[in-house]
Amino acid sequence: MVLHGPNLNLLGQREPEIYGSLTLGDINSLLTQEAKKHGVEIFCLQSNHEGNLVDAIHQAFGSYQGILINAGAYTHTSVAIRDALTGVNLPTVEVHLSNVYRREEFRHHSYIAPVAIGQISGFGVQSYILGLQALVNHLKNLS
Repeated sequence: MVLHGPNLNLLGQREPEIYGSLTLGDINSLLTQEAKKHGVEIFCLQSNHEGNLVDAIHQAFGSYQGILINAGAYTHTSVAIRDALTGVNLPTVEVHLSNVYRREEFRHHSYIAPVAIGQISGFGVQSYILGLQALVNHLKNLS
């Protein structure tokens, strides 16, 4: 499962100097292509609402083997998303388009990172691709 948090629906028009010019649809298409290369299927969901993301995480249990998440601003604020990830106990990779550690101080803290198997940030769309590759490799190593 690939989860995109708040404001990511504005990619391509929102601060392209930070987030790039690709749309969320472009990113999802690239992820789908990458997933096929690895013989896996993905489901992508974007929501601006914290509860919808929490519900999606709950629904992932028993349906998906792992979660790739860019929680956007909720990364820095949502104990609820962190607790949902802990509750379903699925391998999770956190990704960000920008390098959050080179930005405002409030972006330097992630509630998700401590419960994720890893975090990739700062590589634009490649953060998503690398995150998917890392998650697939992790899952294959569990088999």
